[in-house]
Amino acid sequence: MEKQGYGTTGAPPYPQAGAPPYPQSGAPPYPQAGAPPYPQSGAPPYPQAGAPPYPQSGAPTYAPQGHGGPMDKVMSSYPPSAEGSYQGATDQGVEASCPPLEMMDQVPGYNNVGFEGVALPPPSYDEAIGQRPDIEVFRSTGSINAEDAREAILEHARNNCCWGTEPAKTMTINDLVSFNGYHYTLETFAESRSTKWASEPFYGGNIYITGNPPGPWDIAANPPQMFKSSKLDLEVPNTASVKPCHKCQGMGSTRCGFCHGIGRRSCFRCSGSGRRTEFRDGKHETVSCGCMGGQEWCSACNGIGRKQCHKCKGKGNLRWYIQLTVKWTNHLESHVEQRTSLPNELIREVTGEMAFEETYPRVWPISTFPVREINDRSKDFVTLHSTKYTMEKILMQRQRVQTVPITQVLYTHKDKSANYFVFGLEHKVHAPDYPATCCCGCSILIILEQEEEYEKKKERRRRRTKTTRQQPQHPVKTSHNLHPDPTPSDHSTAAAAPREDITQPSS
Repeated sequence: MEKQGYGTTGAPPYPQAGAPPYPQSGAPPYPQAGAPPYPQSGAPPYPQAGAPPYPQSGAPTYAPQGHGGPMDKVMSSYPPSAEGSYQGATDQGVEASCPPLEMMDQVPGYNNVGFEGVALPPPSYDEAIGQRPDIEVFRSTGSINAEDAREAILEHARNNCCWGTEPAKTMTINDLVSFNGYHYTLETFAESRSTKWASEPFYGGNIYITGNPPGPWDIAANPPQMFKSSKLDLEVPNTASVKPCHKCQGMGSTRCGFCHGIGRRSCFRCSGSGRRTEFRDGKHETVSCGCMGGQEWCSACNGIGRKQCHKCKGKGNLRWYIQLTVKWTNHLESHVEQRTSLPNELIREVTGEMAFEETYPRVWPISTFPVREINDRSKDFVTLHSTKYTMEKILMQRQRVQTVPITQVLYTHKDKSANYFVFGLEHKVHAPDYPATCCCGCSILIILEQEEEYEKKKERRRRRTKTTRQQPQHPVKTSHNLHPDPTPSDHSTAAAAPREDITQPSS
C-alpha cells in the first residue's frame, strides 16, 4: 500500500501559514469535515483516545470569564483511575458526588470551607453577668376538694374505653392528702453557624463581585422566635462563581443507567430470546415476540442512551456559592422534686403554678428557694451550660420553677381500700389500682373480632375447595377401562343411582 505524503491526492492538505501544525506521529488525527475544529493556540488540547469527546457545537464549553477554568482544567482535576479514565466521569459509569476541592475558588476569610458544614466558633463577647436585679419571689399553689377528686377520676374513666365508671360513682372517699411537686427547668437559647459550598443550576446572567465577602458572624440573622429551635440558610455575598457541572462534565446529560447508554434493553416479555410461549387452542406454542431480536427501546431515555443531568438540569454549568447555615437551638435541662410514688415523667407532662421565672442573657443560680434540692440543681445546671456550648453563642437564658399540685385520694370500694393521684392544673389522674380497668365492652369486641376471623377462614377454605373441584381431571387407564361400554340401560341406571361419596350435612 502506498504511503500518503503531505499534499498528495486523498491526504489532508498541508497546513497553511498561521494554522496549527500538522499532527505528529501518535497524536490525534487532524479534524475531518464536520468534526470539531482543531484547538487553536491557548485553547484546551484535543481529547485523547478514551477521554471524553470534545464539546460539540452548542454544548457548554467554558465557564464565564473570570469564574472557573476550561473543561480541560475540570478533567485534569479528577484523579486518574487504573483504566486511565477519570473518577467521576459519568460515561465510565461512576458519578462524582462533588467536584475536587482544588477546583473551588479561594475566598478571603473562607479558606477552609468544604462540601460539608463545619461549625464556626463564635467571636468573643461580653457575658454581662452583673448583679441580680431583683430579690427572688416565690408563689405557692392551692389544693382540691373531694368533689374535684371524684370528678377527676370519673372523667378519667370516661376517657378510657376499658374502664368502667361504676367504681368512680360509688366509691367512698376517706381522705385527701396534698403535696407539692416542683418542676425546675433551665433553657439556654444559643446560635451556631456553619459554612459549606453549595450549588444550583446556572440559568445564565451576570455574576457581580463588589468586594470581599463579610465574615460568617458579621451577617445579620434574627431568630423567628425565642426559645424555639429553628434553622436558616443564607448565601454569603460576593462568593458566587460559575463552573462546569462535575456530574455530566459540562455536557448537560449523563449516560442512562437503565440501558447503560445503548438505548435498548433486553425485552422483558421474551427475556432477550426473541421468541415467547403462548397458550393457544389448548396447547403451548412458541411464537415470535415482535421485538427487535430480543431487544426493545429503553423507556427511561426514549432510546437516546442519555438522560438530562439532574444536577445542572441540562444547563451544563453550576453556580457555586458559600452557604451559611444559622441554627438556633433551645437547650433544656429539667429536674423534678417530689416525695410521692407518682412517676416524675407524669409531672413533666402537666403544668403547675409558676412559682418563679426569670429571663436574662445570663441567669444566676437560685439560692433561696424553700426546697434545697432545687437550689442545688439550679447551681449545677447554670454552671454546666456556661461551659458546655463553647461552639455556640448564647443569646438568652430562662429558668422556671413550677409548683405542681398533687393530691393523693384514699378511698374504699366494696370493702377494699386503695388510692389514686390527681395532679397538675389539668387534674390528670394516675390510678394503677382502679378496680374496673376492663369492662364488658372490651370482651364483646374481642368476641366479635374472633368471630370475624373465623368467618374469613371458612370463606378461604370454601374457595380452595371450589377451585380444586373445577380443575379438569385426566382419566387414568385401569383394568376396568378395557371392558366394553355399558348398555344404555346401564347408563340410565348409573345416572339415577344416588351418589354415596358426598357426605350429607347433619341437621
